[in-house]
Amino acid sequence: MLSTLTTSERFSISTADWQQERVQLQQIRREVFIIEQSVPEELEWDGRDDDALHLKAISAEGNIIGTARLLSDAHIGRVAVVREWRSCGVGTAMMMDIFRQAERLGYRQLELAAQISAIPFYEKLGFECHGEAFMDAGIPHINMSRDVRSR
Repeated sequence: MLSTLTTSERFSISTADWQQERVQLQQIRREVFIIEQSVPEELEWDGRDDDALHLKAISAEGNIIGTARLLSDAHIGRVAVVREWRSCGVGTAMMMDIFRQAERLGYRQLELAAQISAIPFYEKLGFECHGEAFMDAGIPHINMSRDVRSR
């Protein structure tokens, strides 16, 4: 099930094995969500990782620099890129691979709860907002969705 998509000479995206790579993936999420964004640790570790499809972004030097997960109910979440790699295309590359994985799995529509500050990022990827804004872990969010096949 391993899929690798080389997106540039600087990094690549591949599926991750949560059981074998959990420490490294958790480190990225701890840095981005718990430390930078002050998400309470008990909310970050929601018990849904064991059954999720996880992606990782790996630098040319072999360091994990980003992660994201796709749940079996077609919800995307925990999209995180370390600070020094933001605005380098890592998040977009991970999302493009999620779209391919979702299509392979037969999903028709993808859902996510976006931080309000990330709305422009997700809109560029074809997501549309719906519903009212809400607070999650002390951060304003809004639900967004996208057809898997929309380009």
